[in-house]
Amino acid sequence: MAAKVPSEAPSPGPAVTRDAGAGPGKGRGHTGERSVRRQARSLALQGLYGWLLAGGEAETIGTQLLSAEHRAKVDEPFFREILGGTIGAAEDLRQEFASLVDRPVAALSPVEHALLLMGAYELKYRPEIPYRVAINEAIELAKSFGGTDGFRYVNGVLDKLAARLRRAEAQAANRDLA
Repeated sequence: MAAKVPSEAPSPGPAVTRDAGAGPGKGRGHTGERSVRRQARSLALQGLYGWLLAGGEAETIGTQLLSAEHRAKVDEPFFREILGGTIGAAEDLRQEFASLVDRPVAALSPVEHALLLMGAYELKYRPEIPYRVAINEAIELAKSFGGTDGFRYVNGVLDKLAARLRRAEAQAANRDLA
């Protein structure tokens, strides 16, 4: 039986619902704050992917990705923080999960690498976001953008990282499941 994933704490700004035909989460009742956060993560993943392949500055990448269409569907401050924060802390974040992956970080697919960086960023620097939410969001993005079993890999690495970075929270959650 799957554990119930707590919802994120709300952030300032209006809630926008997901279009019926929009990507991950459609038909699952994900509307409002959750949807604009997922869209922000999806866009940040695209930015991180591009950054891993071609480099660049977070501000420039963010501006290029935020078209008028995206601005209406994305929690823009969250998007800019996740993108810029992840790029700015990338080396530190890689060190956090390097011992948890089964190959050199440089050998990870760009999608898995970007998702692990973004998930590690949320686990390390956004403690108000429950660790299960951070992991679940990375899993959902991996299902949409990654390889066939990439979501399992991302889940395994981030779960181990959460046990280390959010020990008390993870232990409490495991006690609740028992």
